[in-house]
Amino acid sequence: MILLTHESIDPPAVLAAVQRPHCGAVVLFLGTVRDITGTALTAALEYEAYTQMAEKILRDIVAETQLRWPEANVAIVHRLGRVEAGEASVAVAVSTPHRAEAFDAARQAMEELKARVPIWKKDIPPIGIPQWVAPA
Repeated sequence: MILLTHESIDPPAVLAAVQRPHCGAVVLFLGTVRDITGTALTAALEYEAYTQMAEKILRDIVAETQLRWPEANVAIVHRLGRVEAGEASVAVAVSTPHRAEAFDAARQAMEELKARVPIWKKDIPPIGIPQWVAPA
């Protein structure tokens, strides 16, 4: 499952996309919008993507993850548009036969997403001027 969506992330659906009877470990990472960054308050984040390229790179990340962990099942979902503080903006789920591989694969997929996928975010404060945020 690779999905860029303007809809809320459905964690049970993301989990269902990776669960397999032979996999005893399922890791689900949810990244949520914080209501504060440093000392600045955040009401929401607004995400934009170069969709066609983002989807291709997400497919590459899934393929690379499965090459490194051949028994891994991987799902990645990222929100687009306005995401309110407290809501999930990204989900990465991985299932493998054993927990160490599931944790490692999920972390690797998430780190690669942050480093490579053309998705940008704008910080929207409760009061003040929205500002684009540099990738971290």
